[in-house]
Amino acid sequence: MSTLWLRVRAPFAAYRWMQAGVWRATSPVMPHSAAWGLVLNLAGVETRLKTDDVTTLVDPQAPSLRVAVGEVAVGEQRMAAGRTSLYQQLHSYPVGNSGAELAERTFGAKYWIAPTRRELLVELDCILGVQSDSQTLLDNVVKGLNGTLDVKRYGLPFAGDNNLLLDRVDVLPEPPPAFWYEVMSEDSPASEGSCRLTVSIDRADSSRTVTRLFAPTGPHAQPPEPAWVDTGPLAA
Repeated sequence: MSTLWLRVRAPFAAYRWMQAGVWRATSPVMPHSAAWGLVLNLAGVETRLKTDDVTTLVDPQAPSLRVAVGEVAVGEQRMAAGRTSLYQQLHSYPVGNSGAELAERTFGAKYWIAPTRRELLVELDCILGVQSDSQTLLDNVVKGLNGTLDVKRYGLPFAGDNNLLLDRVDVLPEPPPAFWYEVMSEDSPASEGSCRLTVSIDRADSSRTVTRLFAPTGPHAQPPEPAWVDTGPLAA
């Protein structure tokens, strides 16, 4: 199995799971499912299923990857992204008849507006280990970053939200010392920084979306075995 190392940096990022309410949180680091999508986008691999469904579904034939996610270490310190938040007007349709008297005033537009607070990551700096049975796929990631991949692509790589663009993505010969997010078992003790990260997304049925409990451990020069996770449509 071939391995590729990437360092991904962005001034702002947001990786949100399915949630409702006036506070919209973000994962503390890039989830494995987002890393999977980013890598395949760079390689020019289409992950969207061509269908007439109103939901953008994931192509079950898209290649799976083995991914490890880490945060750069400086000495014994984990360089985790900071956090901030901003207010935003959230336009939605209410459940039931709430606010129905307002509908006429908006002439068919959404009439239920509420202030929402969105959490953001600041100065994202993470390391991705990517393993695949296809060396060609990993080579295409490098070509995509170099602008030499001769395939049609769309859009720009972004940091979890299409308003938040990446500063840079660098290919590394070896990863720097990092705190790698390892899968926690039922017997794992409580660990600082533990969180749930999405491994595989099912847009047709969110109950089938796969998440696992992770915790950053390190610093390690290489990802420990529990940090490597199968991601993609077959991860479920």
